[in-house]
Amino acid sequence: MNKKLQVAKYVVSDFLSALIAWSLFFIYRKISVDVQFKFHLSEIFHDPNFFLGIVFIPLFWMFLYILVGNYRKIYRRSRLKELGQTIMITFLGSIVIFFALILDDIIVSYKSYYILFMVLVGLQFVLTYIPRLIITTITNNKIHNRNLGFNTLIIGCNGHAFAIYNELENQPQSTGNKFVGFVDAGLCKHNLLEAYLPHLGAFKDLKKIIIDNKIEEVIIAIERSEKDAIERIFAEIEDSDVVIKISPIMQDILMGVVKTSSIFSPLIEIAPDIMPAWQQSLKRLMDIVISIIAMIILIPVYLGTAIGVLASSRGPVFYTQVRMGSHGKSFRMIKFRSMFQDAENGTPMLSSKDDPRITRFGKIMRQYRLDEIPQFFSVLKGDMSLVGPRPERQFFSDQIISRMPHFRLLMKVKPGITSWGQVKFGYAENVDQMIERAKFDLIYLENMSIAMDVKILIYTVLIVIQGRGK
Repeated sequence: MNKKLQVAKYVVSDFLSALIAWSLFFIYRKISVDVQFKFHLSEIFHDPNFFLGIVFIPLFWMFLYILVGNYRKIYRRSRLKELGQTIMITFLGSIVIFFALILDDIIVSYKSYYILFMVLVGLQFVLTYIPRLIITTITNNKIHNRNLGFNTLIIGCNGHAFAIYNELENQPQSTGNKFVGFVDAGLCKHNLLEAYLPHLGAFKDLKKIIIDNKIEEVIIAIERSEKDAIERIFAEIEDSDVVIKISPIMQDILMGVVKTSSIFSPLIEIAPDIMPAWQQSLKRLMDIVISIIAMIILIPVYLGTAIGVLASSRGPVFYTQVRMGSHGKSFRMIKFRSMFQDAENGTPMLSSKDDPRITRFGKIMRQYRLDEIPQFFSVLKGDMSLVGPRPERQFFSDQIISRMPHFRLLMKVKPGITSWGQVKFGYAENVDQMIERAKFDLIYLENMSIAMDVKILIYTVLIVIQGRGK
């Protein structure tokens, strides 16, 4: 599936719809306001506000659509959900435009304001939603007719797995699952899928299988009573960028936890987004804006710290280290050097409170977290976020995962300059302490929100000001 082309269809449609809606509204606005002055249509092309509007108004709408995640999961759009989302965004965006550009219009009565607002909302909604509805309907029909599909992997090969495969394959309207093979969870007494699908390997190789086969959806089709096996499977795949589905049991239904996006699918999705799309966009916007402001304000601190590092010991000002980032992708994290040069001699070592490798000025930097401030550059680059689990080196990540498999979940998001674990626990001196700190970061992951990020940033600033870093 060509996702870029599909995104382009919606982007072009939304941009043209906003442009046409504003043009028609501008004409109506001029006629309704200037009717007593015998307004002529040709006068529009001599009004610079008209041309400014057809450029910046569509860009404003595009910004809103990107902010709410309108162009994510482009092949998994629900027409009903899209209707509600379009109504909400149109209403909110029209309020902004109305108060910013229209409220100072010369009017006969306040009734004219209400009419203008309703015309703006009506034009924007109708001209936006109808093309979206057409594109989404055509796409959904292609999925239902099996002309489009998502590469799907089944985990399991017994009767339960075969029943799910058989039900999905024989439905009159496809749910979009394009089965590429199955993985043996090590529990099958009788392999019932081998006659229908390729056997791609065992669940311990899941990450490689997902990457090699470009898997977009994983269906866990083993008995729910096999709790240990399910936990091992989740530990392997929950940090992968795939949709995870499983068949519900009666307990799920009675407790009201069954949620599905399709009336044709017998499965429930159990790996939703950690944050709503609009919060993810806002989080990235906060990262960029705050990092730029911080780097400008902290220029004297950068210079002073650099001089302090050079004066404290021989060696470079900065120290770079390869850390594990989002989805296990490595990146180079930059810090002000707080230790003597070649302090590790090639052997990964964690620092301690009275570590002799730390310079005298390095202890001051660590106390006030000054060694971390070059990481604002990594945030701007997109390798890190302001708030997120602290990135670890592969050497230590492997040790933590062997004892705490769910540590992999922290790699679902970008690592951060500060974290809930860093606030509550501080620097770790050994793997045991790293595991304890990771527990706080897992709590953050389960409660991730803009409000939580703001709270962590406030606590971090207080720690820095009070010099309580450890």
